[in-house]
Amino acid sequence: MTLPGLLIDGPDNAPVTIALAHGAGAPMDSPFMVAFADGLAQRGLRCVRFEFPYMHERRVDGKKRPPNRAPVLLETWRAVIDELGRENLIIGGKSMGGRMASMIARELEDENAPVKGLVCLGYPFHPPGKPEKAQGRMAHLSDLKTPTLILQGTRDTFGTIEQVPAFSLSNAIRVHWLEDGDHGFKPRKSSGRSEAQNWDEAIDAMAAFARDL
Repeated sequence: MTLPGLLIDGPDNAPVTIALAHGAGAPMDSPFMVAFADGLAQRGLRCVRFEFPYMHERRVDGKKRPPNRAPVLLETWRAVIDELGRENLIIGGKSMGGRMASMIARELEDENAPVKGLVCLGYPFHPPGKPEKAQGRMAHLSDLKTPTLILQGTRDTFGTIEQVPAFSLSNAIRVHWLEDGDHGFKPRKSSGRSEAQNWDEAIDAMAAFARDL
């Protein structure tokens, strides 16, 4: 597979590289993705962003498309990992991008070629408001061995702070809750917190996770 251009932030000699995939609806240069890439670079880490084929095609001709089917998304992740190398590589992403990263991380364990870690920014445990449908999206998380950090808003409709503790997650997974955050970590004004605060807290957690591996 030929990869479109990668966006790279941070020092080339960083101790860890974090590859981040976008979510289903927004590209690799959305405000969310830019903020996280910049934040990680400012903390001395290297961040690499890329786009799945459907999003790259949208960028070329301006036509909105649904995400590619899972095999294509997973093949793209494999191409990115092959390009960057597994040594000192953490993979992850926003929502769908993070879910696909988690699936690849689990596959690579079976191949005895694991990545260093996994970070999911707003994991889509289930369709919004339908926790009974969670199993199909997280069966592979029950025996995951790759060290994993999931950053999740406490009121994320894809998995709230009340719902997620009941799910069967591997001991390798740690969930960091962002107060009053939605799927993009944005809190309500009444919470007294700001989106920027939750983003900064999430980036700090990612940087600490990366350095502790």
